[in-house]
Amino acid sequence: MMPLVIGIDIGTSGARAVAMRPDFSIAGQSTVRLDRFGEDPRAPSAWWQAVQTALTELLSGIDRASVRAIAIDGTSGTLLPVDATGRPLAEPLMYNDKVAEGDILAAIAREAPDASAAHGATSGLAKALRFQHLPDIAAVLHQADWIAGNLSGHFDVSDENNALKTGYDVEARRWPDWIAATGMRMDLLPDVVEPGDVTGSLTAAAAELFGLPRNVVVVAGTTDGCASFLATGATAAGDGVTALGSSLTIKILSDRPISAPRFGIYSHRLGDAWLAGGASNSGGKVLAEHFPLARIIELSAAIDPTTETGLDYYPLSTPGERFPIADPTLRPRLAPRPADDTDYLKAMLEGMAAIEALGYRRLAELGAPALTSVRSVGGGAANPAWTDIRRRKLGVDFLPALSDEAAAGTARLALRGASKAGLP
Repeated sequence: MMPLVIGIDIGTSGARAVAMRPDFSIAGQSTVRLDRFGEDPRAPSAWWQAVQTALTELLSGIDRASVRAIAIDGTSGTLLPVDATGRPLAEPLMYNDKVAEGDILAAIAREAPDASAAHGATSGLAKALRFQHLPDIAAVLHQADWIAGNLSGHFDVSDENNALKTGYDVEARRWPDWIAATGMRMDLLPDVVEPGDVTGSLTAAAAELFGLPRNVVVVAGTTDGCASFLATGATAAGDGVTALGSSLTIKILSDRPISAPRFGIYSHRLGDAWLAGGASNSGGKVLAEHFPLARIIELSAAIDPTTETGLDYYPLSTPGERFPIADPTLRPRLAPRPADDTDYLKAMLEGMAAIEALGYRRLAELGAPALTSVRSVGGGAANPAWTDIRRRKLGVDFLPALSDEAAAGTARLALRGASKAGLP
């Protein structure tokens, strides 16, 4: 009987569950949409129902007795207040919700170091400060913490990745003293452990609900972004992952933390390594404003990726860029426009590849290792012409992503936890 572990991803649209073998191969997976359980994606009851359903569907196709560990990832910066039993006390504040109270934002701006990820209206700390005065509050938890708590019964623990935006110091590995100076009640902050650490085992109720052994361990998870990186199989310093979605996001594994507040760059800790990256305002959204998807596919097939158009484009939808150039007034460059649509699309793809290359060089300038390989995820990764243009611009090996499912990355953490627990 080959042992299995389970990774669960709870995102904005639904829950995904993956069963993984020790060799990282996938034994099963399931996906459940949140809208099956109501129209409000911020309802914790909908999160838990989606996770229950996804996990139940996954378990129906595998040997339940083989399961050794479960880990969860969730959206970074999503927080909810709970009482001592883990009962939510108010509607959660999601990853992109903003705290409007000026006194809260001013306190963080005054006390937090410049390099802290706790700055800004969407930070976890701002949300925790807003929640802390609720009656009966016992803790403020991140989304993944709460889901894991429903499995283990422990509603007082988080991981280093989710805690980063709430002000946790990942280098010192503790909640820093300056947080108390903002007025935050430190007793409401969870204990923080390393992703992949065992935080408990299934409660009797959870084991009965899912038909699993009681000795299945619950393992500290991570954020959805970190999980997506881990899923690709990138493990060495210098390994990069580019997400070619509506925006262009790059991440690199580093042997040292990288911080550059002006670019919105901070580092997640992954064991003894660090994950740093940035996001450009360029990307697939710009392409979609000029061509429908079917036309992009048609034109891409006619592109010769070995030649250059000679056009120096910087494709943006509107003025303003955050990374690799920090300039809120940077204007799009999409002229002159060739008469041929194929050349126009090619010039945009060249411009985005140049932005990607500049992004990795910028990270190296800030202290990250030089890029040695790239794995690609997102819709744009399926475009062969774009891939060939990017390969020429970046000049490094392009390696296949083992998976683009965040749940697979979280399953890798569950494997780590099972190993730490000495489970066969």
